[in-house]
Amino acid sequence: MFAYKQMKSADLPGDRLGRDICTLPAGAEAAEWLVTNGIGGYAAGTVAGLPTRGYHGLLVAALDPPVGRTLMLVTLLETVTVGDRAFDLGSLRWADGTMAPDGARHLQDVRFEGTLPVWTYVTPQFTLEKRVFMDHGANVTRIRYSCLRAEAPVSLTLRPIADCRDYHSRSFASDWLPEVTAQGDRLTVGWGDAARAMHLHAPGARATASAAWYRGVDLAQERARGLTDQEDHVQTGAFEVTLAPGETLRFAAGASLPPAENPPDGLAAEVARQHAVLDAWEKARPAGPAAPAWIDRLVLTADQFVARRALRDGSGGHTVIAGYHWFADWGRDTMISLPGLTIATGRADIAASILRSFADVVDAGMIPNRFPDGGTDPEYNTVDASFWFIEAVAAHVDATGDTALLGELFEVLESIVKHMEKGTRYGIRVDPADGLITAGEPGVQLTWMDAKIGNWVVTPRIGKPIEVNALWLSGLRFMARAAGLLGRDSAPYNALLTKARVGFERFWNAERGFCYDVLDGPDGHEDALRPNQIFAARPATGVFDDARCREIVRRCEAALLTPAGLRSLGPDEPGYRPRYAGDQTARDGAYHQGTVWAWLIGPFIEAHLNAFADPGRAAEILAPMADQLRIEGIGTINEIFEADAPHAPRGCVSQAWSVAECIRAWTLIARASAAPSKP
Repeated sequence: MFAYKQMKSADLPGDRLGRDICTLPAGAEAAEWLVTNGIGGYAAGTVAGLPTRGYHGLLVAALDPPVGRTLMLVTLLETVTVGDRAFDLGSLRWADGTMAPDGARHLQDVRFEGTLPVWTYVTPQFTLEKRVFMDHGANVTRIRYSCLRAEAPVSLTLRPIADCRDYHSRSFASDWLPEVTAQGDRLTVGWGDAARAMHLHAPGARATASAAWYRGVDLAQERARGLTDQEDHVQTGAFEVTLAPGETLRFAAGASLPPAENPPDGLAAEVARQHAVLDAWEKARPAGPAAPAWIDRLVLTADQFVARRALRDGSGGHTVIAGYHWFADWGRDTMISLPGLTIATGRADIAASILRSFADVVDAGMIPNRFPDGGTDPEYNTVDASFWFIEAVAAHVDATGDTALLGELFEVLESIVKHMEKGTRYGIRVDPADGLITAGEPGVQLTWMDAKIGNWVVTPRIGKPIEVNALWLSGLRFMARAAGLLGRDSAPYNALLTKARVGFERFWNAERGFCYDVLDGPDGHEDALRPNQIFAARPATGVFDDARCREIVRRCEAALLTPAGLRSLGPDEPGYRPRYAGDQTARDGAYHQGTVWAWLIGPFIEAHLNAFADPGRAAEILAPMADQLRIEGIGTINEIFEADAPHAPRGCVSQAWSVAECIRAWTLIARASAAPSKP
């Protein structure tokens, strides 16, 4: 028995993709898997085994955790030889459309045990199983090949395809090649910098070194995005081993340093870690019926976004990777995601660490919008991230009663409010006339609708955005309550809240029967039907009466709700874009002009429960999100979807706030279902 069987990896929630998907290019190449290492690095690809994105690779190392992500091991081309017959298991498509090799035709299924993919290749001569996982906390990918059945010992050859580039860029052949050296069962691929060397190890195999460019690897998904759709990589030798039935080859690829000797319990340790994540969730989730399997699966996916980030003094902290494959950690995304990823799942210690990490970099009352991939200084260009920070602190305190952390962070929270009063970057300030937050300058995008093409800000929303001010009100409510908990003066926050409540009434657009999206913009009020008004109907905002809240929810449900989330613009509004496709200019132009955003399902469910107190209907609304776990990113949820049916998945295949808000929405429904009915 293998160790992973003893640890019951099969008991983890997962999924199985059979031959109906695995042997058809439209299915096998569209379905994607992801494994992460907890420091920003990852392994990812298609179930067919061929890379279709420049971001795919078996080892994308975070050399400056959680950033500095570098593609190092692109793929392994595996060949099994039985007698005089050779069977390719690896796959590549070339620029001319040729598929060579084409190993997916031997796939019987791909199953997921937790987040870990397992491929089963079957021919009359053998059955071979392949597993991929990473060392948690290290830039090491491990792959196990197990010969489950064979007529006789089989020969397995692995040919590593390597690179050493920033994961956003592309490589093209030149006269230069890396230095590849072989010693026993090890290969080292040197790129002129020891910190960027890749070390490969296959205990018991025989390694041989070579270096040659493979030119013209096709990247179909990049072509669909209007980006460079081919590149070149380096073939770096081979490993050869003979496996008898029941034997396993343990392969490892590590960045910078040789991977630790392959521990026999490495996979079992990862399986146990995932069980611990589920145990924490089981203890934290609302009492009552167990969560559906798809929510349990999302809880494990939620763990993939949590990454370590050092604080300015060098001590350890945590952050949230906004989305795979191309986002690093963004302040807004982190704070929106935090309640669902960590608090709802019973990982309050991680939530506290994330809050401390971002409190460490608050500047002039602002949370960073993002930390660039290059590890340079954070960028402060968001109006709402600071309010989402307050929201996240409130969620943590409400869930844990942790007034010690509240006391530790209160000065930071207080500084946010004070800087809003006196004004900070980009014209962000409290308007003394109505107590609302106003923000914006030409050429700057400050809200979550932040698409910008050159100097063109697609949705500038200069003025007083409704969701920003809904968050301002809920933040002031919490500040008054927090001051009371800490024995401090709550009067200043209550005074600000009273004025802002009166001012917020201005958002109601009686003529159209829903809320203005932005007040006091350069051209007056913006009255397009957008989902941002959902935040005005949450109980935390507490301005509108039940009738108005119900009307907001009804209008958004009728025009914006889809099985994948909420549209960012009503279909009957000027500028509506039904499709998200084409080059970057076309895609960014549609990003918030109708495109469906999955994360909005969370605040919508929250507002729906507040307006109608009908958890049964709320559960019906949430249920179709379960289908997204099998459409592109297996076991996860995309960033966005096309505005018109069938709402094809687009953007990142795995997005933190999409996953987090589904978990939080289910939790809200479960609690509402267990609560006594209102008289």
